[in-house]
Amino acid sequence: MELKIGTNIKRLRTAKNLTQEQLSAAMNVTCAAVSKWERGESFPDITLLQPLAYYFGVTLDELMGYDREKVHAEIEDVITLYRNYWKSDYEKARNLIVKAYHDYPNDYWIMHYYMWNIGGDMADNDPNVLLAHKEEFLAICEKILEGCQDENIRLNAWNMRAKILHAEGRTEEALEIYRTKFTSWYSTTGQKSEQLFAKDTPEYLFHVHRNAYELAYLAADKLGRTVFFDRATSMEEKTARTLQYGSLLLNAYTETGDDFFLTLANGFLERMENDLSYRGGTDEEIIAVMEKHLAAVKTLTQRMKENDALYHSYDGFPDEVQKDILSWNLQYRLHAKGGRRAELLQNPAYTEVLKKYR
Repeated sequence: MELKIGTNIKRLRTAKNLTQEQLSAAMNVTCAAVSKWERGESFPDITLLQPLAYYFGVTLDELMGYDREKVHAEIEDVITLYRNYWKSDYEKARNLIVKAYHDYPNDYWIMHYYMWNIGGDMADNDPNVLLAHKEEFLAICEKILEGCQDENIRLNAWNMRAKILHAEGRTEEALEIYRTKFTSWYSTTGQKSEQLFAKDTPEYLFHVHRNAYELAYLAADKLGRTVFFDRATSMEEKTARTLQYGSLLLNAYTETGDDFFLTLANGFLERMENDLSYRGGTDEEIIAVMEKHLAAVKTLTQRMKENDALYHSYDGFPDEVQKDILSWNLQYRLHAKGGRRAELLQNPAYTEVLKKYR
């Protein structure tokens, strides 16, 4: 930053055909001080920044070399890259967001991603990690709640506070945050958007369909969790139920043509493939579920091009997912750099299924 200001002072002085002596006289400092500024050996006193900017006819941002639009573009690029790495290369994602937090410590989205990356994402957080970073995370939450206007980021700051309380054994206080700061299922943006329109209008039908698809995806995810985390069943039984349920849902779509059932199939199979991959499923079990899941995704990708409400039910997902969910699913698997997904790439049967849908 100092070198950048010095470079700008020299550039602006030269553009005005001024000598260092003339500038030093105007700023009431020594010529040696100006020389040190321009060589990057010292920094103008903070009280001189506004007079210098006025003298040269530039803004403070220009004087200090701060390009707001450029910085915002850099932050957006970092966030896009982070989202891409997050699923395929966890280590790269971690390194990227840690550096970004160092480079842009006051950007709320960077704070948000940094905190949740270190904290272990939104679910299954390790209480020891949360407590080890308690002071840092609470300081970030305080910054967000004091200055951020984005409600999603603010809610996730409250979420982190609740998780830390739970890690401390203060679960009732954590639940109170959820009761008072978060909405119920029936007060969501989807529900209220639907209620905005008269029931005999195309707009109402669009929002009802969109809500149905969003809720189907969420409900299917919950159904998957009830199947996978049933301790009374073996991994083999979980896989068998997954394939059975997946077939039933896809058959329901085939028989009715209703995208609601296709959305259920995708959400359920996605959840089950993920849990089998990271929680002890064999290669054979994962491959069997993945093949059925990709079959659902292939059909879903086409239907999203034809059904506007279905397409917009994925508005909360990254653009690359919404535009071509099959390609995203394939790239996510094919470019895995570590963990179970990378191990699976060594299995010819696994890669053969991926090739089938490329």
